[in-house]
Amino acid sequence: MTYVIGEPCVDIRDKACVDECPVDCIYEGERMLYIHPDECVDCAACEPVCPVEAIIYVDDATDDWQPYVAANADFFAELGSPGGARGLGKQPFDAPLVSQLPRRDTAAG
Repeated sequence: MTYVIGEPCVDIRDKACVDECPVDCIYEGERMLYIHPDECVDCAACEPVCPVEAIIYVDDATDDWQPYVAANADFFAELGSPGGARGLGKQPFDAPLVSQLPRRDTAAG
């Protein structure tokens, strides 16, 4: 794995990272985005454009980010390796960790 998306993305899904990704490896789940570990080329283009700082290099993931490292792997265990996100579109599921989180009110503020 190279980069991983964490909790700040849940119920936000800004998608600036998707537009910036040159290899189309950022997939959309029901409540957050996920970076495919086998498709990512480790270019880091996604990280600085995320407005909620939800993207981190996996080797820099602190203990509180580790559940999201696992959630990213869980998402792709179910999805597989489709070879590009754009043609696939939003998926009707998330990793179990994300599905169990309380919904965030994104209309406020």
